[in-house]
Amino acid sequence: MLQQLTKNMMVSTPFKPHTRTPHINPIIHNSTYHLLSRPATCPLKASHSGSGRFVCLADKHGRAHILYSPLVFTSYLPRISSCFPVSIRILTPDALERMLHLNKDGDADLTLASKNEQIVWKVLVFDSKSEPVISSVLRVNDLLRCGITVFKLIGGPRPPLPDVPVIYFVEPTAENISAILADLESEKYESFYVNFTLSIKREVLEDFAKRVSLSGKGHKIKQVYDQFLDFVVTEPNLFSLDIPKVFREFNSPATTEDQIHKLADVIADGLLASLITMEAIPIIRCPQKGPAELVATQLDMKLRDYVTNFRGVTSQILQRPVLVILDRNIDMASMFSHSWIYQCMVSDVFQLRRNGIIIHKYKDGSSVPEKVKYDVDPRDFFWNKNSQLPFPDVVENADLELNAYKKEAEVITSKTGASSINEVDPNAINDLSSMKEGVDALQDMRARKLTLDMHMDVLASLLKELEARSLDKFFEIEQNYSDPKVQAEFLQLLKTDSARSNETDKLRTFLILNLMTDLPQSFVTQCEDVFKDKYPHLDMASFRYIVKLKHLHNLSKNAALNDEKTSNALASLQNNSALFNGLSSKLYGLTEGRISEGFSSLASGLKKLLPDKKNLPITNVVEAIMDPALAGSGSVLVTDDYLYLDPKSRGGHTKPPKRQSYEEAIVFVVGGGNNLEYHNLTEWASQPNKQAKRIVYGSTDIVTATQFLDEISELGKMDS
Repeated sequence: MLQQLTKNMMVSTPFKPHTRTPHINPIIHNSTYHLLSRPATCPLKASHSGSGRFVCLADKHGRAHILYSPLVFTSYLPRISSCFPVSIRILTPDALERMLHLNKDGDADLTLASKNEQIVWKVLVFDSKSEPVISSVLRVNDLLRCGITVFKLIGGPRPPLPDVPVIYFVEPTAENISAILADLESEKYESFYVNFTLSIKREVLEDFAKRVSLSGKGHKIKQVYDQFLDFVVTEPNLFSLDIPKVFREFNSPATTEDQIHKLADVIADGLLASLITMEAIPIIRCPQKGPAELVATQLDMKLRDYVTNFRGVTSQILQRPVLVILDRNIDMASMFSHSWIYQCMVSDVFQLRRNGIIIHKYKDGSSVPEKVKYDVDPRDFFWNKNSQLPFPDVVENADLELNAYKKEAEVITSKTGASSINEVDPNAINDLSSMKEGVDALQDMRARKLTLDMHMDVLASLLKELEARSLDKFFEIEQNYSDPKVQAEFLQLLKTDSARSNETDKLRTFLILNLMTDLPQSFVTQCEDVFKDKYPHLDMASFRYIVKLKHLHNLSKNAALNDEKTSNALASLQNNSALFNGLSSKLYGLTEGRISEGFSSLASGLKKLLPDKKNLPITNVVEAIMDPALAGSGSVLVTDDYLYLDPKSRGGHTKPPKRQSYEEAIVFVVGGGNNLEYHNLTEWASQPNKQAKRIVYGSTDIVTATQFLDEISELGKMDS
C-alpha cells in the first residue's frame, strides 16, 4: 500500500522508542514493506530511492542508521545545544523560510537575479492554526523572497494551478488531510510539499498513506514534514501557544478529568515544539499539585523519548537552561494591572495582537471611535528600541528621533533644492558614492518617517485615552495598594465620572485591591453598592469568583513572592492633571511634524511620577531558581518545594541537587500570560551591574486584562 506513496515522497514523522517491540502495521504492509514502530519525538523525513528496494529517513541535521526489513532507513540527528543560542524570533522565521525553500538548507533569496538556481514560484496553503505562526514573523515581501506568489487558506476558495507546486503548512487534522487529498485527486497543483505544524498521529498518517495509494497519484507528493512550529512569536523572546481560555478550562467544574489530561497533553506538545525550535533540553521546575505539574510531567516523558533517540548527541551537554512552568494563580493581580510600559499600554488601551495595532480615535462630539490599524514590522526600529520602556521615556525618544530625522532631511534638501524629502531626486545627490546608495538612503529615510509618524499617532492617541479615562490614577492606586489612604482614594475615584467610560478599569483595580490585601468588609460593601448604582449593567461575576478563589486557594500564601527588596512608595501625584493636559497637547502637535517648546521638559516631569522598579511574583520565582544566592528568602523557600525533573536522568522524579544557578531560562505560564510579566522578566534579566541572564517567556495565550476579566467572569457565572 505504501509503495506508491513513498516512491517520490519524503515523510517526516516520529518513531516510537527503540526499546519498544516493533510491530507490523496491517494497513501499510505488503510483501515489500514492513513499517515498524516510531519514537514519539524523533522528527524524520523519508525519501524513496526510486528502485523499489529501500527508503531513506532523515531530518535536517546529523545522521544515524536504522534497519527496517527489507528497507534501510537513514535518520539525521538534530543538532541539540545546551541552550537556545539566539532569539526565538530569529529561529522561527529561519525554520519557516527553510520550509518555503522546500526544506533545503541555506537562505537563498529567490528574488535576486544573481542567484544561479532556477526560480521556482510556489503556492502556500495554510490554515487558521498556522496563519498566525507565519504572519507573526514574516511579511508579504518575505514570502515573495522565498518564491511564494499565492497564499490561501485551506478551507477557502482556491483556483486550480496545475503547473505550480504547492506547499501546505497546516495542522495535522483529518479535515486538513481530506482537503489535501481532494486537491491531489483533482490534480489542482503540479506537485505537493506537505508540512504539518506538529507531529502527525500514527493513525492519521496511515489513513493518509492508504488514501494516497488508492488515488494512484502518490508520485505527485514530494515531501511530508513535521515542522514542530506550533507556536506564535511576537517579540524577540516571547511566544504563545495560541490556546485560548486555558485557565477557564482547568478551573471549570464542567471540565472532565479526561479533558484536563488531553489539554495538558496539547500544551506539552506545543512546549515540545518550542523547545525543539530553540534546540534546548532543559531542567524542568514547577509547583506541585496543579496544571503546571500535569504539563511538566507529560513534557518530561516526551523529552525523555527525544533524548533516548539522540543520546549520543545530548550526552555532550554541560550547561542547560531551566524551564520554569507555573500556574496562572501564582499571581492573578498582574493580569488586571495598569502599566506605564509602552507595549503594555498599547495592548491594554487599544488592541495589540500578533504585531498589529488598532487604535481608536474619537472625533469631536462623537462617541463612536474611528479605528486605525497599523502593522508593527519585526524590523520596526522604534518599537524594538522603545516597546519595553516607560511611556515618558518613549515620548522623549520620539522627540529625539523626529529631531534627528528633520536635521538629516534638511541637509539633503538643502543640497538638492527640494522642498521636502519626498521630492528629492536621487540623481541630484552628488556626495553619495553611487546612485544605488542614494536611492537606498532616501528609501531608508522615508521608511523612518513613516515609522515615526505611526508611533507619534499611537502616542498621541494614548495620551488622549490616559486623560479621558484617568488611567494614571488607577496606576497610582495599584502601585500603592498597601497605603491606608488608598481605600478612600479608590472610593472617591469609583464615584467620579470620567470623560470616557472607565468602569472596567475601576473593576480591575477593585479586584487587585481584593487580591493584594485583606479589605474591611464595610469598604467592600460600599464599593459593591457604588458599582451596582452607577454601573448596573457591569458584570460583577469576576469579583465573586476572585473572592471565592482567594478563600479556597489561600492566594495570600503567595505574599512571600511579592517584592521583598523595593518599596511601594510612590512620588506625589499633585498637579498631574495639568501635566497630562499639557503633554497631550504638545505631543499631538508632533503628528503634524511640529516640535513644541518645552515638550521634553514635560516628559521629564512625567517621569518623576513613576515608582521604583520592583519584581512581580513570577520574577521573584525565576530569580529564586536562577540565582538563589541573591533572591529573597521567602521566594527561595517557596521554590524549594517545586518539582525537579531532568529528562536526561533515569527514572522518574529526582531529588533536586543543592541550590544552583542558571544563566538561561524558559518561563512558561499555564492559563494565560501578558506583556507586563514579559517586560518585568526582561528588565530583571538585564539589570545593570549584574551578569545578564537569558530569559524566554511563553504562555498558553498572551491575553489582555479585559480578555482575562471575561474569562474569570465566565467561571463566576458557573458558580451563581
